[in-house]
Amino acid sequence: MTAVEKVLARPGLLEQLMAVVRPEFRTEIYVPAPDDPVFIADECAVEDCDRTAASIRRGLCNAHAIRFRKRGHPSMTEFLADPGPPVRGRMALAACTIVGCRYGRAARNGLCPKHRDRWNRAGRPDMAAWDAPDLTPSNAAAAKCQLPFCDLWVINPTKLFCTGHDDRWHRHGRPALDRFIADCELVGTASIDLRDLVPQLKLEIQYTLQCRCDARSRTAAPRLVMSAVRLVKSLEITSLLDLSEQQWRQSTGPQADESALFLLDARDALEALRDGIGWEIEYPRDVWRLDKLPGIAVPAGRPCPRARLRFDHIPQPRLRDLGKRWTRLRLTSGLSIGAARAGVDALICFGDFLRLAGVDALADVDRPLLERYLAHVMSQPGGHGMKKTRIGALNLFFQNIRQYGWDHTLPGTAAFFVGDVPPVLEQVDRRLAEYVMAQIEAPANLDRWPDPAGRLVTLILTQCGLRISSALALGFDCLLHDGQGAPYLRYFNTKMRREAAVPIDEELEAAIGEQQRQVLERWPDGTTCLFPRPRANVSGNLPLADGSYRRKLGRWLETCEVRDELGRPVHLTPHQWRHTFACRLINRDVPQEVVRVLLDHDSHRMTSHYAKITDQTVRRHWEQATKVNINGERVSLDSDGPLGQAQWAKTRYGIATQTLPNGYCGLPVQKTCPHANACLTCPVFITGPEFLPELREQHTRTLTLIDNAKSCGHTRMTEMNQQVADNLDRMIGELADSQEDENAG
Repeated sequence: MTAVEKVLARPGLLEQLMAVVRPEFRTEIYVPAPDDPVFIADECAVEDCDRTAASIRRGLCNAHAIRFRKRGHPSMTEFLADPGPPVRGRMALAACTIVGCRYGRAARNGLCPKHRDRWNRAGRPDMAAWDAPDLTPSNAAAAKCQLPFCDLWVINPTKLFCTGHDDRWHRHGRPALDRFIADCELVGTASIDLRDLVPQLKLEIQYTLQCRCDARSRTAAPRLVMSAVRLVKSLEITSLLDLSEQQWRQSTGPQADESALFLLDARDALEALRDGIGWEIEYPRDVWRLDKLPGIAVPAGRPCPRARLRFDHIPQPRLRDLGKRWTRLRLTSGLSIGAARAGVDALICFGDFLRLAGVDALADVDRPLLERYLAHVMSQPGGHGMKKTRIGALNLFFQNIRQYGWDHTLPGTAAFFVGDVPPVLEQVDRRLAEYVMAQIEAPANLDRWPDPAGRLVTLILTQCGLRISSALALGFDCLLHDGQGAPYLRYFNTKMRREAAVPIDEELEAAIGEQQRQVLERWPDGTTCLFPRPRANVSGNLPLADGSYRRKLGRWLETCEVRDELGRPVHLTPHQWRHTFACRLINRDVPQEVVRVLLDHDSHRMTSHYAKITDQTVRRHWEQATKVNINGERVSLDSDGPLGQAQWAKTRYGIATQTLPNGYCGLPVQKTCPHANACLTCPVFITGPEFLPELREQHTRTLTLIDNAKSCGHTRMTEMNQQVADNLDRMIGELADSQEDENAG
C-alpha cells in the first residue's frame, strides 16, 4: 500500500477527533484550574478583584485598565492605592431600602419600583415617618432572580430576572436563559468559550487545547485563545484545515502574535492527526515539516516548531525529485538542519539558472554550462560564504548522483574544480579592544544586568570563549570536577555537534550554582537547561532564545554607556567575545595547541586565525611522566574521558609559563595571577640555609626559562620570571653570606 493509499484508508478527521479528545476537554466552556501551568491566567493586580488580567504589561483586568487610561496613565503605585469602587459585575445589586424588601432598587431615594409607586400615591411623605406596606410575594423562593448569584426578587411573575439583571438581559438581545446565566457567571473569569463554533471546529479547538496541555511546553492564556476563537468564527469556515498555512498567516496579519501561533499550532496538530507523521508522509510533499520527521539532527536544546524545507521553489520536477532524495539521505545520516537547508538553497539557485538558460534535462548540464553558472552565482547578492556553498553543495550533489547511480544521464563533465571559487579573503580581526573589555568586565557594570541569568551568560561568554548557541544550550548539570576537585564547564559544541569541557575558576562555579538554585525555585521538578526561557515555558525545558539574549545585551550596553576609545556607543556581537578570549590567551604566550583545545576546534587551521604558534609535543611528555599534587596524590589524565582535552590544556598552560620550587602551576588559564611565583614574590615568605640546594636549583631553571622566553620574544613571561630570579639572587646571596659567617665564627 502506497503512502497515499494509507492516508485514504485512515478514518475521517471528525471520527478521529471524536476518538482522541478526552472528556475533560469535551466541553463548550473550558475553565482551567486556577493553578494550571499551561492555561495560565494571572488575576488583576488590583486587590480584591478576581477578574483575569487583560493587560500583560500592566497586569490589570479590562475594566481597571479602562479606568487606568481615563486617569491619564498614573504610576501603578498610585493607581493600585486607589483603584476606585468594585467594577461592574463584581458587586451585588442594591435592594430596596425598605426593611425586608428584596426587590431591586430603582429610584434615587433607594426604593424599588413597587414601593416608589406606593410612596408617590401616599403624597411622598418623609421617608423616616412613612409606614411602608409589606410587598413580600406569597412565594419568595419562586420570585427569586434566575441568576444563581443574585438574591433579589423579580418585579412580577412574568419576569425571569430582577430589575437590574432584566435590564442587562434586554441590552444583550434577550438570549436564552442558560446562555445568559453562563455569560454572567463567566464575566471577567479565565475561560475558553467555544459555544459559537460549529461542531467540528469546536472539536478541533478542544483537541488543540488537549495537545497544549499534554506537551506542557508553551502556555495558552485563555484571553489569547479566545482571540483566536473569535478570528475563526469571523472567517465562517468549517475546519481549520480549510485554509493553508500561508492563508492562515495572511488572515492573522503581518505580525504573528500568540493567537496566530496558537492557530498555526492547531492546524499542524490536526494535519498530523489526519495524515500521520514520518518520512512516508513528508517525503511526497514539496514542503517538508521538519518537526514531523523523527530522528533528524535538531540543535541541542532547541526545538524547531514549524521549520520547513521548501522544494516547491525548484522549478524542474526531475531536479526537485533528486533534491528530495539527496536531502533525505543527508538528514538521515546526521546532517544538521542548517546544512540541509543550505543544500536546498543551492538547488533552488541552480534551478532558477537552468530556467533562465532554457535547460530542463540533466543530460544538458555540462562543463560550459556550469562555467556560465559560476558567473551567475557571483553576480547574485550575498556574501562569499553563501556563494561558496551554492557551488560546493551543488558539486557534492553531482558527486552523489554518480556515486549512487540516481541518474545516468548526467554528463561526467558536470563538475566543479579547485580554483572555481575565489579564495576566502583574510578576515578582519574581530576581537574587542581592552578599553571596551574593561568596561564590560567592570563589576559595577555587570551588576547592572536586569536579571542574573543574563549576567551569568555574559561571564561564561567572556571567560570561557563559548559560542552563544553553546552557552544558551548548557545543560542544568553542566559542572564537572577532575580528580583534584578542579571545576570544568561541560557544554555541547553546537557547531561540531559534540560534548566538550573547559576549565573554569571557583567564582564562576559558584555563580553557576546560584543559577541552578534559582531555576529550581521556579521549576521545583527540575529542568534540562541552565538558562530556561522565562515566559511561555511550562516545563522549563525551553532554553533562552538567542535573540532574547542579544536584545538584553543591547539594552545593557546602552544602560552602562559602554563606549569605544573615540567615545562612540559600542555595538558588539557575542561571538566577538570568543575572538577576544582566544587573542588574550595568545597574547599570554599560551601555545596554539592549548587554545585549540579550549576552543574545541577540529584543526589548527581553525585556530590559526588567532595566531601562528604551535606546540604538539608537551602533552605526550606530560602523559609519560608521573606527577603528584600538594597532597601527594598522583595526577592522572584520562585521554579518553570527557575532561581529557580540557584538563590537559589547563595543566599545560601552567607548565609553559612559570616554574615552582617543587612542581608546576595549575591555575586555570582564564585566571590571571599577579605573581610569577606566589611564594617567592610573597612578602611573608620565609626560608633558611637548609633550603639552599632547592633555591639554587630553582634559580638555574628560572634563568633557563628566561633565556628561552627572550629567544621566543615572550616579553611577558620574561618580566614575570625575572622578578623571581632577582628575589632568588637576593635570598641565595644573603643565606650564603650568613652561612659563611657562621662557619668563620
